[in-house]
Amino acid sequence: MAAGGRAAFDVAVVGGGPAGMMAAIAAAERGARVVLLERLPDLGRKLRATGGGRCNLTNTRDRNVFLAAFGAKRRFVRPAIAAFDGEALRAFLVRRGVPTESPDGVHVFPASGRARSVADALEALLAERGVRVCAGTAVTRIETADGCVRGVGAAAEGWEARAVVLAGGGPSCPDLGGTDAGFGLAAALGHRLVPPVPALAGIAVAEAWVGECAGIVLPEVEIAVAAPGGARRRGQMLFTHRGLSGPAALDLSGDVAAALRGRGAVPLAVDLTPGTSRAAWERRCEEWREMAGRKRVRTLLGAVLPRALAERLAAAAGLDRDAACAHLPRARRARLADLIAALPLTAVGTDGFEKAMATRGGVALEDVAARTLASRVVRGLFFAGEVLDIDGPCGGYNLQWAFASGRLAGVAAARSSASGGVPSP
Repeated sequence: MAAGGRAAFDVAVVGGGPAGMMAAIAAAERGARVVLLERLPDLGRKLRATGGGRCNLTNTRDRNVFLAAFGAKRRFVRPAIAAFDGEALRAFLVRRGVPTESPDGVHVFPASGRARSVADALEALLAERGVRVCAGTAVTRIETADGCVRGVGAAAEGWEARAVVLAGGGPSCPDLGGTDAGFGLAAALGHRLVPPVPALAGIAVAEAWVGECAGIVLPEVEIAVAAPGGARRRGQMLFTHRGLSGPAALDLSGDVAAALRGRGAVPLAVDLTPGTSRAAWERRCEEWREMAGRKRVRTLLGAVLPRALAERLAAAAGLDRDAACAHLPRARRARLADLIAALPLTAVGTDGFEKAMATRGGVALEDVAARTLASRVVRGLFFAGEVLDIDGPCGGYNLQWAFASGRLAGVAAARSSASGGVPSP
């Protein structure tokens, strides 16, 4: 017990999600006295609900392919993943009695099919390692002196600590505890913030006809922001009553949300058959005209695309419902090929933080050392998980980042506390 009755620890971890729990475990395994503070009454609430409760933990992709999914931020992500990749995570979970499986050879899930088994294993390990857990405790300040961390405070309470790991998450899924409180704690200490926007959320579009196709799933499309250098994502797409969902749309939503900031709309282009070029489609339409003249255009198009979508495309190309291929003039062929290769849509919003599975934005990476996740602003402060300006696509990337960054930050924080609170940058 420190002077004044405050409990003293080597490391204080703020946030009880996967990144925070892993950070606390990693620090305790290296001999640090650790306290974990979580504002909700229970730990890992979002983790328990992820993937509809099934929990896509990571994936089996090659490390370079995995890192490439983070785009320009892959170099920052690399040290954490190099130290604790998907294979290491799976081995860690097996040792804790949580075997994993990959039904499709790519995506990895707990063999139990329950995210709860992962969260329960982490909680049990926290107890085994002697981590003091203070749930229902909202940290309101990180205390510093002379540019170094000294502890954390919550209302009238306080805990002394030589190192602090800030793993407070982001504002996505507020009904599961998402909040921007971690951003506020970082900003109060002088860290720059990249304005947060929802990521991995559905995209709302202006075109009302899209709602008529709600429920249609296309196994592979390519969606792009229709602007020079605009982001593009490839994968499955689902039409919804408001717009677009499915992995391709979810992966693009962070780019769309960022582009929408200060703007009312963002143009999109959807390649409905990315394996077939626009020119190839125009040739196919010409073949239909020459060889299947009596058949209706929408019938042949409906053999390639879902019927409701085929009918919508034919109408948009200016064709009557019963138009025969024999009466498919050059201009209509060209228009139909254009629509299939680059269907124009107008993004006017996303499903917001309420339904977003991740946050884009947060603590600026320039203020953090990638090798240790140590703050470049305050000595003894470390970051992990969603509080940093890191977000990946669907498919286990974000959870793997949470676990890996938590472990790296926890190890570095334990070393920092052992050396008197001076981390290696």
